Amino acid sequence: MTAETVNDILGYVTAAAFGLLGCVSLWYWLRRRDRPSLWAALCFGTLGAVALAGQVLPETADSGFEIVVQRLLVVVLVLFPYLLFKFTAAFDPSSRRLEWTAAAATAGLIAWTIALPDFPQAGEHRTLAFSIYLYMLLLQFGFLSTIAAYRLWRAGRDQPSVARNRMRMLSLAAIALTATLFFAVVAPADEQGLQIAISGLGIASALAFLLGFSPPGIVRLIWRRPEQERVRHAIIGLMAATTPEEVAADVLPPMMSLVGARAVFLLDADDKVIARHGADVAVPSEGPNVLRIDVPGGCLVIWGGLYAPFFGSEEIDLLRSLGALTGLALDRSRLFVREREQRIALERADEMKTNFIALAAHELRTPVTSVHGVVRTLDRLGDQLAPEDREELEEALRSQTERMRGLVDQLLDLSRLEADTVPIQPVRIPVRAEIEDLVMASASGREDEVEIAIPEDLEAVVDKTVFERVISNLLTNAIRHGASPIVVTAAQSDNHFRVTVEDAGAGVPPRFIHELFERFSRSDEARARGLGSGLGLAIARSYARAHGGDLVHENIAPHGARFQLIVPSDRGRATVATTSLTSCFPPPSRTSSHS
Repeated sequence: MTAETVNDILGYVTAAAFGLLGCVSLWYWLRRRDRPSLWAALCFGTLGAVALAGQVLPETADSGFEIVVQRLLVVVLVLFPYLLFKFTAAFDPSSRRLEWTAAAATAGLIAWTIALPDFPQAGEHRTLAFSIYLYMLLLQFGFLSTIAAYRLWRAGRDQPSVARNRMRMLSLAAIALTATLFFAVVAPADEQGLQIAISGLGIASALAFLLGFSPPGIVRLIWRRPEQERVRHAIIGLMAATTPEEVAADVLPPMMSLVGARAVFLLDADDKVIARHGADVAVPSEGPNVLRIDVPGGCLVIWGGLYAPFFGSEEIDLLRSLGALTGLALDRSRLFVREREQRIALERADEMKTNFIALAAHELRTPVTSVHGVVRTLDRLGDQLAPEDREELEEALRSQTERMRGLVDQLLDLSRLEADTVPIQPVRIPVRAEIEDLVMASASGREDEVEIAIPEDLEAVVDKTVFERVISNLLTNAIRHGASPIVVTAAQSDNHFRVTVEDAGAGVPPRFIHELFERFSRSDEARARGLGSGLGLAIARSYARAHGGDLVHENIAPHGARFQLIVPSDRGRATVATTSLTSCFPPPSRTSSHS
């Protein structure tokens, strides 16, 4: 087989390869119907048309029709690098100056092509004007093809494996085609060996374009191996995830790498962000590069890269499958979290019950023991005791029975609150007069330490029992644990009625704040001094919440504590309300009150 025959065969193979590339690009546009696929169809379709027509036309154009077709094919060849440049600009627009330069150079060369008087045939002498034209063609072709190749190669660095390899194959193919054209222009036509090498370079360019534009499935599978490995590990992690946060940590990074996304968001059913990965931006709205995948109980929003929809269609399908698995994992993690919370709540309730019995028995033991001891002493030695000793014992008996009665009342309050049987009956009361009575009952001779800064005419609609229980507890706490001056204020607004008790003592120890509203909780100082049972504030807050309000605490500068009863002020008529156990005794608050 002669070198000329080999060269002819290679010419047919080259034409077939570029023709196939043109058909594939046209099919791609018919399937996608977007701007990048349109420019690809124009770019590679024209290239395929030139390659196929070059094999059909005779080497020597004699008729007018053949000359016109020859000029048209050269015009199409001149257009190719510009169309390739526009294909890359469809993803990431270039500067306006570069766009105008590329368009002007291409338009000028097309006009020059049409204006040329004739094209020398193969082996004929080239005029100076035609040689200059050829070099300008090479310059325009090489300039635009190199820019397109550089843009594709640079953009591919941040893309997943498949997209990156496809873009780099296109980049290499553009450089190879430019080299093919250059050698075809400068190489002697009678050097058959060199012509075979040029044909081989053209075939390599066509195959690289095909691999970049539409790689076979086996090639995609090999290229996609790193991302598939990450997805496999993500799926394994999903099976072990027990919280939505763990699900997001396992699946969002591989999702992002799978399509070269700029950010991935996991949203709940109300479109609130559960977790995110990537750029710290707001959740993007709908757009060509925004993919929204619905999952059970929420959705995934992927803000993809500029090239992902075109070069990563199969990756997007894989992303949808991973999104479905993510939804199942989220459902399972929510059930797990709910079950764990319910178990913790049951354990906490059981612990509270056990602690309640133990602490109630402990708190009652002291006054009961004291009462029993005093009664036995009076029974055995009552007639033999001196009057002052007998009076001392009787005073101890009264004190301990009063303490026991108060503790029993508190325990009864707790039982009613837990049984949801606390009636709330708001009535209109004169606030200052009620507080003055409570001060007289709670201050025990220290009334002068309490300042009441409340207008005489202030009235409020509140449940009187709730008001007395809460305010008397706050006054007692301020007198026992705080320091004067103790200031009581009240205010009525459109929405709330507030009573504030503020003292100038040392305040609540920071380490004890989170336990203030827990039942039987007392600070170390109060326990050492034997003050209180640790039930007062727990009951006071529960009463406040049964009224639809709350009891809150804050330490004040430079020292002291402020407690505030807040109840709704829109209760203008008597109603009966109950509150559940969870609202009366919530988990320990992080901002609470005194001991």
